[in-house]
Amino acid sequence: MPESSSSDAAASAVPSSRFPNGPFVRYMIGEGISMTGTWMQAMAMGWVMAGLTQSGFLLAMVNFASGLPMLILFRIGGMYADKYDKRIILQICQVAQICFALLLGTLIALHSLTIWHIILTSVLLGISNSFEMPAASAIVPELVSKENVGRAIAADRAVFHGTRLVGPAVAGYLVGSFGAEWAFYLNALSFVALIIALATLPPRPLGTPEQEEKRQGGMSAGFEHLRRDPASMSMVTLLATNTLFVFPVMIVLLPLYGQHTLQVTPQQMGGLMLASGIGSVTGSLSMIFYPRDFRRFVFPFAVALICAALVSLSYADKFFWAAGSLTGLALGVSTLVGLANTVVQERSPAEIRGRVSAIAGLSFFGFLPFAGLMMGWMADHFGIRQVLFSSALCYAVIGALVLIWGRRGLTGANEIVPTA
Repeated sequence: MPESSSSDAAASAVPSSRFPNGPFVRYMIGEGISMTGTWMQAMAMGWVMAGLTQSGFLLAMVNFASGLPMLILFRIGGMYADKYDKRIILQICQVAQICFALLLGTLIALHSLTIWHIILTSVLLGISNSFEMPAASAIVPELVSKENVGRAIAADRAVFHGTRLVGPAVAGYLVGSFGAEWAFYLNALSFVALIIALATLPPRPLGTPEQEEKRQGGMSAGFEHLRRDPASMSMVTLLATNTLFVFPVMIVLLPLYGQHTLQVTPQQMGGLMLASGIGSVTGSLSMIFYPRDFRRFVFPFAVALICAALVSLSYADKFFWAAGSLTGLALGVSTLVGLANTVVQERSPAEIRGRVSAIAGLSFFGFLPFAGLMMGWMADHFGIRQVLFSSALCYAVIGALVLIWGRRGLTGANEIVPTA
């Protein structure tokens, strides 16, 4: 069904012939500075946690503590993203995260940090992320014209992953030279850039009375959209498959893998994350250049690359071997996840995009706490290398089945599915 001329009111706020435009560029600059600080803190946090405990289960508890609030609150976060000003929601979340970063940095500086401090702070961070994630996902399409949504999302993902080229490397230097607390302090400062950028963005234009009424609806509208659109549903399922078998390796097990399996230095740990960042930004940038019809070939390639990289990582015993494996893994993951999210955003009507984004995010944050706990427990009992190899096998089978089932989603057709 063709889209009505007013189906995406936000598109009228920006010139259709220009990409990028002023508001989008300002947002990307603020996001880039903020995400650099976030990756710095992520690297430092992983290093600090691996120094506090060698238990994969306890490290997974940190991700569980962060993900559980999102599982509980995703409905509210998605509805708020559609009902209220996304700029204000995001600014409040940035202020909260400044407080968390300063608190953790101070505890580290005082040598008072325990794993339970991190778990408690992760719960608070999860509450903040419940509102930030759907608002951040849905605001990017509002800053560009409809025909540029795919490129804007690709650019957003490129900034997200590109900051991994800088953040972890800088954090590795800071941790090794001055102490981990400085990564947290600088992360707190980096949020100010995004707060300022958000303050310069124009408000979302009002839509038609019917669209504004739909923005006030419940979460069921998001689920109904996915039920009526098999292409989007297959993409969300593919995201969930990555969450079950791949993301716990990159998020939960990587600090243990680097510090205890490869026995790397803080600078080398930053190098491993840098290698992962190179793969991620390459995958994100590639989405800008290949034609839409090529998507049906990209998905199987990304699944195969992820499986091969996990197997290689399970055998790696040298820094450069592991770094190369992580580059390939990140390339496959960023390509697949970025493209799947692009298809979901392109096909989602603007008035329910926040709720659809929340459900897509649930496929990550909803499963990750439990998948992380399971992989952490398995790593403790069977070893990290065995877990990596088993994850590759499971992902190969289930990923292939999802791709076969969701063939319609592989074309990534960008028509917006009207709301009922």
